[in-house]
Amino acid sequence: MPVDLKAYAARIEYGSEFTPTLATLRDVHLAHATHIPFENLDILLGRPIRLDLESITAKLIGGRRGGYCFEQNALFAAVLEAIGFRVTRLAARVRMGATEVRPRSHMLMAVDVERERWLADVGFGGDGLLLPVRLKADEVQRQFGWQYRVTAEDGLYVLQSLRPEGWLDLYSFTLEEQYAVDYEVSNYFTSTYPQSPFVNRLVAQRLGEDVRLILVNRQLTEQRSDGVSQTTLADDDAILKTLAERFGLGFPAGTRFAYK
Repeated sequence: MPVDLKAYAARIEYGSEFTPTLATLRDVHLAHATHIPFENLDILLGRPIRLDLESITAKLIGGRRGGYCFEQNALFAAVLEAIGFRVTRLAARVRMGATEVRPRSHMLMAVDVERERWLADVGFGGDGLLLPVRLKADEVQRQFGWQYRVTAEDGLYVLQSLRPEGWLDLYSFTLEEQYAVDYEVSNYFTSTYPQSPFVNRLVAQRLGEDVRLILVNRQLTEQRSDGVSQTTLADDDAILKTLAERFGLGFPAGTRFAYK
């Protein structure tokens, strides 16, 4: 099914024309990243994560929900292709300080526009991109209060973000094209494997130009370029209130999420 660009534009509060230009790519990326939260709440409610475009559209646009990388970036890729961009779907191994080799469990994409290739990713959550980054090794790219760069490492690309202690690897990837079946396998693992962080923890994250909100179980973190503050929510009712007021995610009173 084709994506409804009018409904999508309303969801992300985007009021400009959809044209396959770098300016549009940047503007739509920013609008999506700041309006559709990253979250895994359906998993904790015992609901399957479906990756067909109809289901994703119904959830993220019609239901005004969020989702994690496979949902977010599948929708974004379909939107970009509907606009007229050339998109290559990719997969990454999340690092985030890990010392072991992790599976390719993250979806992202490369977008060719105006004779350059850009990394686009609206589905990484709290540490993720607000804007696309140029796929050019070691070029530091500032996004409001945050800085990113892509480095080359033994045939891989590595996306990094700058922290007070130095550059942190977010994930590594290649430019090998991925297909829907690849994401179905990864999605099943991510949403059902007992040790998956998305099976046992409540995670909701919302990006902003000035602040990043990260909720893990009852711990709410507000991350700014100049510091971090944390609040522990009192109970499950406080979680529902915070999801509604800070993340734009409404659930019926009494909803309980199966986190540990």
